Amino acid sequence: MGPLPTGLGIGLETGAQEKDTARGLAPACDRNILDTSHDDHFIRDGLTVYAGTHFISEVVNGTGLDDEARIAQAFRGCADTCGVKLLHIHKHKFSPQGVAVLAESSISMHKWPEIGYGAFDVFMCGDACFWPAVDVLAAAFETGDVHVR
Repeated sequence: MGPLPTGLGIGLETGAQEKDTARGLAPACDRNILDTSHDDHFIRDGLTVYAGTHFISEVVNGTGLDDEARIAQAFRGCADTCGVKLLHIHKHKFSPQGVAVLAESSISMHKWPEIGYGAFDVFMCGDACFWPAVDVLAAAFETGDVHVR
């Protein structure tokens, strides 16, 4: 059995000890790697075929994480800058979470506004350019402290 996966929210004022890895330089979005002869939205990069990009973007020391309008605007901004089609936004107020359903997959949010923390689970398939979503989240919640896994 391999090593256990590390959790999210590491290093917050919750007693966690391990430090998270910060986002490196954003890779270029090469939209020329799609094989348009297929209708499955898979990416074909040479011999590699994959469904899409899946990452967690952690917003730390953010503001407005309990503001439903700001969250909806952040989801819209992510969809717009990544070139994906937003189908609808579903929100659950009781357990501060939300989901943006995209034609090209989804963005979901789990948040703890009392400590300024939000975890955004992002999956985008096809030719979606996902890195701009990270910058949209940083701007929407007014923090420069965003990490990607």
